[in-house]
Amino acid sequence: MALSLQVAVIGAGTAGLAAARELKREGHQVTVFEKGNKVGGLWLYDLRVETDPLGLDPNREIVHSSLYRSLRVNLPRHIMGFTDYPFVKKADGDPRNFPGHEEVLRFLEDFAVDFGLVELIRFGHEVVRVELIDELRHEWIVESRTQGKESTEEIFEAVVVCNGKHTEPKLADFPGRDTWPGFQMHSHNYRTPEQFKNKIVVVIGNKSSASDVLKEVSPIAKEVHQAVRGPEIQLKRLENLNNAWQHIMIECAREDGKVVFQDGSIVDADAIIHCTGYKYHFPFLRSNGVITVDNNRVGPLYKDVFPPSLSPWLSFVGLTNGAVPTIVIELQAIWVAKVLSGKLKLPSQQEMAKSVQELYNHMDKSGLPKDQTHTLQQTKFDYENWLVALLDLRPLDKWKEKMFYFSKKIKSYYSDNYRDEWDVDKWIQEIESSN
Repeated sequence: MALSLQVAVIGAGTAGLAAARELKREGHQVTVFEKGNKVGGLWLYDLRVETDPLGLDPNREIVHSSLYRSLRVNLPRHIMGFTDYPFVKKADGDPRNFPGHEEVLRFLEDFAVDFGLVELIRFGHEVVRVELIDELRHEWIVESRTQGKESTEEIFEAVVVCNGKHTEPKLADFPGRDTWPGFQMHSHNYRTPEQFKNKIVVVIGNKSSASDVLKEVSPIAKEVHQAVRGPEIQLKRLENLNNAWQHIMIECAREDGKVVFQDGSIVDADAIIHCTGYKYHFPFLRSNGVITVDNNRVGPLYKDVFPPSLSPWLSFVGLTNGAVPTIVIELQAIWVAKVLSGKLKLPSQQEMAKSVQELYNHMDKSGLPKDQTHTLQQTKFDYENWLVALLDLRPLDKWKEKMFYFSKKIKSYYSDNYRDEWDVDKWIQEIESSN
């Protein structure tokens, strides 16, 4: 007989909603704690920005959303849905294959309604403490606080952490950063470009947010200079942008306002925008040092989900990078739900700990830094297919795997306007007809 447990899910974004659905399907009693007043997590646009634009002040008012107003997805909608709930175009919605963030939010809202998840969610409840209080009975205390600051403590048999990974900014580190007199912000607090009109702006980073911000700022800025890591980077003017240059990373920022790059060039900049990613952050989790975050390595975690000594009663869904988020999230959520119901067993604590250590040893030998621990180092869906086999599910469509890896190198085939130039539906037809 399957177990039915009292399970707390922290967060009502993509991961939290997926976890809630799978837990509900397995017959668990689910309570979802959501700090905000709506579902969506990352995809809930908020015009507000934090009082500290760099996110360094621990006493700042936290704004969860990291969306800028113009953001569009960087993966085709064809691979952003769930197995049985695709992200389809709707008559009154955004018809583009790479829609804006509003369309993703509506998809998640519809998902929550269609699977009866809204009634499981306590909106306006911020989790401030999660702590194991009875190891033998697997009892966890979850303390939540309402927006009116009323605090409540409840007991659960399991906790699934789904609080997202795009709230705590990670900054570039270079000499003079903290004394440079110009304006600095992390992309977490970027919404629109107007404040950079006629300014000389430095954008740090080379991923999607950096590319989007650079393209949006350059038409109104005086100059834009992109700082990128890597020995292969050379000083050059960026294509299709008359006032934008790419440099090797910042050497230092001087108190006279000048920014010096490692290629030797110097600019008298007005602003620096850090498009440099985020840190995993679990301020509510009290694990007596069992779970740590060391240089963005959350550990120890077996297969990015279960801490060996606290499994399966504590789990994490949605930590991985370098993959299609919804595919991995859905598979992880199914795994957690079935393990908690007793339909699947985990390896022993010792075996899981050994697996984690083997991963760490492999990373050390390969020269991979700790902050790459949750980035899937793969050229095909090894992790996803491992989960599919473990869960005895239908194999993933091969075209989804090919689409994801093609998407990662899309700019070498198309311009920066790839979202509108790539005929995704035709591409799928060609892939399927070639098989």
